Amino acid sequence: MQSKPVLTLEDVKKIAAAAEQEALSNGWKVVIAICDDGGHPLFLQRLDGAAPISAHIAPEKAKTAALGRRESKIYEDMINNGRVSFLRAPELGGMLEGGVPILVDGHTVGAVGVSGVKSAEDAQIAKAGVAALGL
Repeated sequence: MQSKPVLTLEDVKKIAAAAEQEALSNGWKVVIAICDDGGHPLFLQRLDGAAPISAHIAPEKAKTAALGRRESKIYEDMINNGRVSFLRAPELGGMLEGGVPILVDGHTVGAVGVSGVKSAEDAQIAKAGVAALGL
């Protein structure tokens, strides 16, 4: 039987704090979501002033990155390049940039999804969160 790492509550708190700091230091009003490797929610934070819809989009970006084991931007790029069949992919509702998987020793243990500003800025915030784990 194989073993794999999993996110702890302490890990989630580190990711969330770093992502929040990145958003606040840039004056960005976003929602930050963190999920496990199955796309199940572990954390959701809506910063003051973030649009209500972002509370639905951020978790979907995280889930897409976790289940796909890749950044959600990859799906957005595929669709924009004509592979529109991915619009019907099951369980992948956040195919926009801003979902970043958390990889530990080759295992996807979860993902961070951010929504509220430009997609590249969402991804910047998510990556800052992941970086807090020092992987």
